[in-house]
Amino acid sequence: AAGMGVGQVLLVLSAACAVMPAKDPLLNICMDAKHHKTKPGPEGMLHDQCAPWKDNACCTANTSSEAHKDQSNLYNFNWNHCGLMPPKCKRHFIQDTCLYECSPNLGPWIDQADSSWRRERILHVPLCKEDCEEWWEDCKDYVTCKENWHKGWNWATGTNRCPWGSMCRPFSHVFPRPKDLCEKIWSNSYKYTTEHRGSGRCIQMWFDPAQGNPNVVVAKYYAWKKRSSPAWMENVTPETDKAACVLPWPVLVLLPLALVVLRGSQG
Repeated sequence: AAGMGVGQVLLVLSAACAVMPAKDPLLNICMDAKHHKTKPGPEGMLHDQCAPWKDNACCTANTSSEAHKDQSNLYNFNWNHCGLMPPKCKRHFIQDTCLYECSPNLGPWIDQADSSWRRERILHVPLCKEDCEEWWEDCKDYVTCKENWHKGWNWATGTNRCPWGSMCRPFSHVFPRPKDLCEKIWSNSYKYTTEHRGSGRCIQMWFDPAQGNPNVVVAKYYAWKKRSSPAWMENVTPETDKAACVLPWPVLVLLPLALVVLRGSQG
């Protein structure tokens, strides 16, 4: 009978394990980059366009404020390298920066970076069709001298300038299609998709925080897909993917006492 009692306790603990798996390493995390926090959490106030992430953010209030400046201290990057960027275009680059700096839902697309200023980057984030196409539409009449804004600038003055010999051309010439803009401008950080906002299959740069963050569900879906892929299974380690049981400390403290009581009651 005592054995049955102990068995019942172990059965309950096994059930607890089933409903309390280990933390998923691809979800609710911040990348290891220049300005990101080590882990996401609430921020009392985030500036303007970064505000949708204030309840759970990888960025600080200061980072969110710098993201809105023409000459930001974040990367000394000058949006106006071919003349003044129109506000309707610039707002998309601000939103892009807010997503990159603040979102804790980019885990499935975090990749190793080969640069001195960050250890990780994002790669092939599936951007919603509307986000990409509106970005292109609002920027198509602005001018730029480069297709890839990640590298190849003239930094002689401490900020980015067009390389010698390059010409400023309309966005619509440098990026003939929305897909070209979203995929090429940041070295394939984003991937153009035909998925729509609210589908649960694409990341939204723009969303109404009053309706919740739609990217949480998207990250969960792609984390599941990634874990199911052969490449992930080949590289999996017990530390990264094993559904280890993490029991609450009161259960661990009371377990020995419960076993003693059960044995005593059967004696």
